[in-house]
Amino acid sequence: MAKPHVAERASVPQGHGVGTSTPTAVPERAGGAARRVRLPFGRRLLPGAAPALALFLSIRLAGIGAIALANHLDRHALLKGLATSWDSRWYLHIAEHGYGTRVHVLATTGAVQRDWAFFPLYPGLIRAVHTVLPVSWNVVALLVAWSAAVVAAYGIYAIGHHVYGRAVATALVGVWAALPHAVVLDIAYTESLLTALAAWSLYAVMTGRWMWAGVLAALAGLARPTGFAVAAAVAAVAVREIVVRRGRVPPALWIGTAIAPLGWAGFVLWVGHRTGDLLDGYFKVQHAWDSRFDFGAGSVRFLKALLLYGGRVVYPLALVLVVAAVVLFCLLCFDRAPLALIVYAGMLVLITVGGSGPYASKPRFLVPAFPLLFPIALAFARSWRVRPKHVLLIGTVLAVLSLAYGSYLLTASRTPL
Repeated sequence: MAKPHVAERASVPQGHGVGTSTPTAVPERAGGAARRVRLPFGRRLLPGAAPALALFLSIRLAGIGAIALANHLDRHALLKGLATSWDSRWYLHIAEHGYGTRVHVLATTGAVQRDWAFFPLYPGLIRAVHTVLPVSWNVVALLVAWSAAVVAAYGIYAIGHHVYGRAVATALVGVWAALPHAVVLDIAYTESLLTALAAWSLYAVMTGRWMWAGVLAALAGLARPTGFAVAAAVAAVAVREIVVRRGRVPPALWIGTAIAPLGWAGFVLWVGHRTGDLLDGYFKVQHAWDSRFDFGAGSVRFLKALLLYGGRVVYPLALVLVVAAVVLFCLLCFDRAPLALIVYAGMLVLITVGGSGPYASKPRFLVPAFPLLFPIALAFARSWRVRPKHVLLIGTVLAVLSLAYGSYLLTASRTPL
């Protein structure tokens, strides 16, 4: 695989610039010369970011169009399901009525599913925006999710640009937009919000902005149960810095690292307090949703059932995508990607493979794991230099397949997304 962009990595070496309080310009080679540009924390977009964001928006707007077409053919409202599919209803209910106001009892097992299983940042943002904008709850939920998706796409571009340069960053954004389960970026789900916070927290770590990294990681921990993967990445890089520098690190590193897990831990303890079991209450709530870490036992049972009885297209494809994620993680490690990206992606893969729950939803859990896409983005960028038409054709085919599959998941499949 191609090695990282030398000029960019030299400007802000991984593991250096710790505690930097002012933005450091990242040079980009253009016409044989390097020029200074403002970083995303400044007032201007990074070079090449506008076309990358346009690519992202074109793919996801086409996805919404595919959903509208599928609904029209089924004689449903054009945008049916975007704000009211599966977990979206829980988030909307929490935003409107608060926690502790909705339960669901499973008829098969009698398990009592409570709204405490859903993390508070997304419904909190919905409620906050709804107090300002005179529009419906459904519209606000979509506006928040869509805005987060754009912020996430730019954060992914910023990381790709920082590590490998403009071409790879653009390919990375395009591949992320065309994932088979990228339809969750179009609906009232939390994957886009987690990805946005994770991307910018990881970017802050890689550029030595420890306070930003900690605050954003704490917010990521309030977005989804898997948000603690961001705090783990922050902590891993911090430990390495402490060891390498023999403890001579700035206070911002200690403070940012201490802040990082507070969002996730705070909500878990709050749920525990509400249930009367401070340390284990949250996990009991999740257990009712069949969501727990069982070291892969559930995955083994799923694989056995799939081999014995088969399954619809959703289940075999879910297995393929999870296996592909494991392979891509190995390639990411082999390419010696920055530690923050490896830890973050590795935690999400570990949770996905080792966790229980509906297997059809596992590829959705990997949508925020954008570092896994670096090997694919590198291959696209390398091939673009010699066979641009072939790359364009392959990318178009993959995007069309993604849009078709996404609209199927949302409008035709009865499998929980």
